[in-house]
Amino acid sequence: MKILLNNSDLNEALSGISNLGFVPTMGSLHKGHLSLIKKSLKNCSNTLVSIFVNPTQFNNKKDYINYPRSLKKDLLILKKLKINFVYLPNKKDIYDSNIKKKPTLNKKDKIMCAKYRKGHFEGVIDVMDRLTKKIRPKMIFMGEKDYQQLYLVKKFIKKKYKSQIISCKTIRDKNKLALSSRNLLLKKKDQFNAGRIAQNLIFFKKKLTKQKNINIFIDNKKKELEELFDISIEYLELRNSLNFKNTKKIKNSRLFISYYLNKIRLIDNF
Repeated sequence: MKILLNNSDLNEALSGISNLGFVPTMGSLHKGHLSLIKKSLKNCSNTLVSIFVNPTQFNNKKDYINYPRSLKKDLLILKKLKINFVYLPNKKDIYDSNIKKKPTLNKKDKIMCAKYRKGHFEGVIDVMDRLTKKIRPKMIFMGEKDYQQLYLVKKFIKKKYKSQIISCKTIRDKNKLALSSRNLLLKKKDQFNAGRIAQNLIFFKKKLTKQKNINIFIDNKKKELEELFDISIEYLELRNSLNFKNTKKIKNSRLFISYYLNKIRLIDNF
């Protein structure tokens, strides 16, 4: 495993490399990340994992400062997986180009997380644009846990690069909680309750097929969850998974939620 600390290391290492798989991360690696890496190792001749906590996608400075970091542990995990390259850029390495304008979202895309986290997805798309330009991978592996992010990045990258984005299923723990680096910020009791919320919504999504007044049913579920688990829900919405329009049909739909559990913001989809 070669550790690439800057752009010079990156350019030298990738010279002549083809069939490259790329897994972008912000570190604090968990089994969700590992599933992406293993998929890259299976499908590509070479695999590069980046670890970069991107400041421009945080709309809250405190959230950026408190984001969990565990570089030593991450490097040990990656070494065991026998990946080819790990890229550890600093801010200057990423934001060294002449790209000055941040990507902008269409009005129709300013929904859900884009509505509540202003500038977040612009920051995500911007850093993915810069990373893709530098690395030029054949495939980029991203998880479905943040499905809105996957959708928006895929739409942008597809227009500009030949790189193919491969979506990978959400990995959950035994209590059905979607794995996330942010889970490290939760107390054990809160992790347990977050798992119960996920279980509740997985069962609820199945019940939606039998409902006629879906919007009312969802609104009632939102109130029930807030009272039952003492959480604050930003949104609980059923949307078409192909175009993200509000829908009343279960076919090609996903149920999206964002909520605060003891000041920690969690997202999921089912």
